[in-house]
Amino acid sequence: MKIGILGGGQLGRMLIQEALKYDDDFYTLDPAADAPCHNISHFTQGSFNDYQTVLDFGRDKDVVTIEIEHVNADALAELENQGVKVVPNAQIIKTIQQKILQKEFYKSHDIPSPDFEIMDGSSDEIKIAFPFVQKLNTGGYDGKGVQIIRNSDDLKNLWTEDSVLENLVDIDKELSIIVAINENGETQTFPVTEMVADPKLNLLDFNICPVFLSEEIENQIDSITDKFLKAVNSPGLFAIELFLDKDGKVWVNETAPRLHNSGHQSQEGNANSQFEQMYRVVKNLPLADTDAIIYSGMLNLVGAEGYSGKVIYKGMEEVLKLPETYIHLYGKTETKPGRKMGHINVLADSREELMEKLVQVKSMVSVIA
Repeated sequence: MKIGILGGGQLGRMLIQEALKYDDDFYTLDPAADAPCHNISHFTQGSFNDYQTVLDFGRDKDVVTIEIEHVNADALAELENQGVKVVPNAQIIKTIQQKILQKEFYKSHDIPSPDFEIMDGSSDEIKIAFPFVQKLNTGGYDGKGVQIIRNSDDLKNLWTEDSVLENLVDIDKELSIIVAINENGETQTFPVTEMVADPKLNLLDFNICPVFLSEEIENQIDSITDKFLKAVNSPGLFAIELFLDKDGKVWVNETAPRLHNSGHQSQEGNANSQFEQMYRVVKNLPLADTDAIIYSGMLNLVGAEGYSGKVIYKGMEEVLKLPETYIHLYGKTETKPGRKMGHINVLADSREELMEKLVQVKSMVSVIA
């Protein structure tokens, strides 16, 4: 099959790396000439936000998928009209890429998500109580386009663009569950992972699997995934980011209609990875076994503060000496502060050992220029 991917970043790169053991041709579209996929696929430099570019790119493909949600969904809808398979479909991409539509989707399908109001570019009519979270309607990712407004003094920082204003959750844990559904309606879920964020960068720092939760909390998550899979009306792989509050209530933060950072540890820690699963969804093949086979965790490699330029990975040779430690680099030649450049997966026999190893690896390696 000729499989087209909108976006040529690290998620597409790792999908292609996993799928190279099968017989398909991969085509990628990205605005950056040196995108991570440029040298492992049939690469087209161009904007995945431009209607005509996406249409021209996709019309001779058997299937088109995404590795970033900020794409031209109208062009994907037209490709569907022309008989090209789009996974996930254009409608759910359009719903998820707009925070307002995404929140309304949860509300209409009784999926628990923090209460919200919609701001259409003016702060005059705000009724939500402090503190609250402002999420820009479009374009946000990796902590961008999100801010906390704690009091009236913070209102001066309020963005004027269309936004969701959402009640601030008193978070105990940030969790993620990756779910898959193929065209035949077969579903699979990966074990829940815990996400530990870097408070300074607002980026995922560690990812830990499995997470031990009470039966009551697991039941809440099962209910959320069941409702989502019934409502989504599209094949795809979806990462549902969750908040567990300090009262034991689970809330949906947001959903990504694609491969996700919170599933990277599945490369070595699960019977099959999220990338294998995504390939099977795109091809409408039987879905893969997702069981966790050992304690696994992931550490993001991000550009260090104060360094921009040609990347240098300091400490990698020492990391390579460690057992059950696996380096995944993204093929990005230029680093800058906070840029995701790769990740390292770690396996262990217990959660305690896993955390020790993750902290050890973080202390050993840095991404500089």
